[in-house]
Amino acid sequence: MKITELKYPHEFDIDDFPPSALAIGFFDGVHKGHQKLIHTAVAKAREDNLQSAVMTFYPHPSVVLKKQEQHAKYITPMREKQQMLERLGVDQLFIVNFDERLADLLPQEFVDHFLIQLNVRHVVAGFDYSYGRMGRGNMETLPFHSRGKFNQTVIEKVEDHDEKISSTRIRDELKKGNMQEVSRLLDRPFSTYGRVVEGDQRGRTIGFPTANIELHDDYLLPRVGVYAVSVKHKGQIYTGMANLGYKPTFQNDAEKPNLEVYIFDFSGDIYNDWLEVSWHTFIRDEEKFNGVDALIEQLKQDELEIRRFFSHHQN
Repeated sequence: MKITELKYPHEFDIDDFPPSALAIGFFDGVHKGHQKLIHTAVAKAREDNLQSAVMTFYPHPSVVLKKQEQHAKYITPMREKQQMLERLGVDQLFIVNFDERLADLLPQEFVDHFLIQLNVRHVVAGFDYSYGRMGRGNMETLPFHSRGKFNQTVIEKVEDHDEKISSTRIRDELKKGNMQEVSRLLDRPFSTYGRVVEGDQRGRTIGFPTANIELHDDYLLPRVGVYAVSVKHKGQIYTGMANLGYKPTFQNDAEKPNLEVYIFDFSGDIYNDWLEVSWHTFIRDEEKFNGVDALIEQLKQDELEIRRFFSHHQN
């Protein structure tokens, strides 16, 4: 997949890119609804002998437009989004820098500069997609703004249990720790990717050596607590338990939660290695224990519960 970063104004011309069928949107989460939209663009590209393309934006428009609910953290930060789009068979990804100048473009200026000038021949977007200053352009005005240079497909809302599948809904479920619901809406487990860094190494002294994982600040994380997780390390997948939190038993005064993972049936030095953690189910809230013995007892119970969970949920 070729990746092109754009900002307004860009220097590209219509001859710089092959004709494409383009899916356009922010696509945070690349959830089931987004996947339908992207599959449609990929299928249209094959059908019409075009390149398949996706246009997404960074940062989220809500941050620049100073909306009440600002999405500065993401279900899928850009790296994860790129990986998902590549898996969906996208040939070309355009990442557009969303700033005040872009937000101020008239709908026609946006279409001329970011669609027609990039050789887009077919646009696929959701029924509620809007563009241009104050979102005045929408899927009803797009045929007029296209100047006859491209056609369009509008994807109606994708529903689940009579409710629209949306990034907002997934964010709400993440904040509650409802990981199985998040997995269903995403069509895969929620995952985070980070590097193993040196922790306080207290885990190994109590029989639960953990990998301390440093995550990018862009991640929207679930509620604090203990989770059943699987961990991908160098192509191998292991099960384990994760603690996302502040380690109150040990008087930790961290400003943001730490992610520590105890990987079952694993030994080896993995400092500085990168791990992908998939979050399967919430086990319990983080607690402050009266001493280390009580903590160890609880961790043993957690491990039993999580091993039991995986024995019932392995494919």
